[in-house]
Amino acid sequence: MTTEFSTSEIDLVETKENYECVYEKPDTLTDIRFHYCPGCGHGTAHRVLMEVISELGIQEQTIGVAPVGCSVFAYQYMNIDMQEAAHGRASAVATGIKRVLPDKYVFSYQGDGDLAAIGTGETIHTINRGENILILFINNAIYGMTGGQMSPTSLANQVTSTSPYGRDVSFCGNPLKITDLIAHIPGAYYVSRHAVNTAGNVRKLKKAIKLSFEYQKLKKGTCFIEVVSNCPSGWKLSPRDSMQWIEENLFPIYPLGDIKVPTTNI
Repeated sequence: MTTEFSTSEIDLVETKENYECVYEKPDTLTDIRFHYCPGCGHGTAHRVLMEVISELGIQEQTIGVAPVGCSVFAYQYMNIDMQEAAHGRASAVATGIKRVLPDKYVFSYQGDGDLAAIGTGETIHTINRGENILILFINNAIYGMTGGQMSPTSLANQVTSTSPYGRDVSFCGNPLKITDLIAHIPGAYYVSRHAVNTAGNVRKLKKAIKLSFEYQKLKKGTCFIEVVSNCPSGWKLSPRDSMQWIEENLFPIYPLGDIKVPTTNI
């Protein structure tokens, strides 16, 4: 049996052979498909984090901690040593790991419903002690995994499954700008806020993550990076519209950029 190809199919094969590779999946990511909803920013954050670890050559020296939430299955995707933590307790678990294995690079990966709600106490005290870890804080202003409920970082008047008429600040309080709060704690060494809505912002996030791992070698305190992300499913928006919603609604409340920068040169 012979297979016949049309001229267009032959041209396509030849064109593919001449392609220039501009991106390859880092070896720090497994081949397992992400479970995240289409358009979710978690996948981008995962990729950038793992790219940095691969480029720094610290795959065997890095330990990550992921708690309950959308990132609960991070250990399936990150091809490094990972430890699961109870809801809100990732920074406490990361503290224990870093103290037992001080020469390892340790990070926690947490959402706003985790870090800024049930884990507020652990977060504040971890940073107050200046634990030498990186905390990655994914803020999409909603409980994404459990049904789109209002979180501490939900905006005033934001509609969620538990605030169908919008967040009433007179009853629920204002959005918690926990990253700004953390920046005032002496144990915080580097505090920065980034986003994954554009290629340019992703590059800035990658640079911040790389700096954080390099700062960790200095043993000067906690590095904290907030990542303003989207939740198309929780917000009831298309992925494209959710990116526009970030710019119009989240950035005015959570502006991007460095909040606390160390004076020590690397």
